[in-house]
Amino acid sequence: MPTATPTMMPDIANQTQAQTEGALDWVGMSNIEMPLVVGAANEPERPVSALVDAFVNLKDPKAKGIHMSRLYLLLEDLSNNDVLSHQSLGKLLHDFIDSHDGLADQAYVKFSFDYHLRRKALISKKPGWKAYPVTVVGRYDDGQLYLQLGVEVPYSSTCPCSAALARQLIQDAFADQFGTDADVDAELVHRWLGTTQGIVATPHSQRSVAEVKVVMGEQISELPIIALIDAIEHALQTPVQAAVKREDEQEFARLNGQNLMFCEDAARRLQHALNQQSAFSDFWIRVNHYESLHAHDAVSITTKGIPNGFKA
Repeated sequence: MPTATPTMMPDIANQTQAQTEGALDWVGMSNIEMPLVVGAANEPERPVSALVDAFVNLKDPKAKGIHMSRLYLLLEDLSNNDVLSHQSLGKLLHDFIDSHDGLADQAYVKFSFDYHLRRKALISKKPGWKAYPVTVVGRYDDGQLYLQLGVEVPYSSTCPCSAALARQLIQDAFADQFGTDADVDAELVHRWLGTTQGIVATPHSQRSVAEVKVVMGEQISELPIIALIDAIEHALQTPVQAAVKREDEQEFARLNGQNLMFCEDAARRLQHALNQQSAFSDFWIRVNHYESLHAHDAVSITTKGIPNGFKA
């Protein structure tokens, strides 16, 4: 039988022009599901399951569209043959533009994934897994490479106002129990303080989340995920725990009592800590206190405040 002559498949993106002319800021794909290997500084390379956004601009007003499959295949190559790092991210963005010669001169990519760390308990040092949501953003624009790292860190915040009100109630209960007698028996007071009548009120606290984004400098070769998480948790002092024994829960209660925080206090702690980090040229911070007293949240937002930098 004669062999059929293969027919040329139509290529609409290349062979037709736009019905309505106009340049477009970004064109691409979002929520691409893809496994990756992440190279974080001072940590072994580890696999993650990521959602990826990939875009280029369309600067030719007459072009029908971009070549989305080319962006996808470049991501596929990164997934199979490379590690997500400062260097590979820069190369990926350049390859996005090179694959669209004449169509694009700007590129954007965003990776979102959970980064799991084994963290030790406060006193017992029992290890447990914690998942930190991470975003890595890269943008190539006007010949400049811009790389951004974002993390979300959960912690506990205890209200200074409710702590003061609880202390007042405890003082009142003490006065009711022992009066103004200067010769109070210390052992009796000690036993009383161990009862519910002794600690008649406790301050309210709530799980909170610090969302932090930083701009990474050119000198960074590996993603400083752990360094950023550590800086946040060290500044706040009350990160949520994984595995805990009673001694860990007691220490957690002590840390909460010694680190009373409104959302304003937490934001200022983080602001101060990140101002000391020379590796980050800019930062954006949002702290969310998911109130146990109110049905709404308490929020504070701040930035480094540099010209043309992050806006609150």
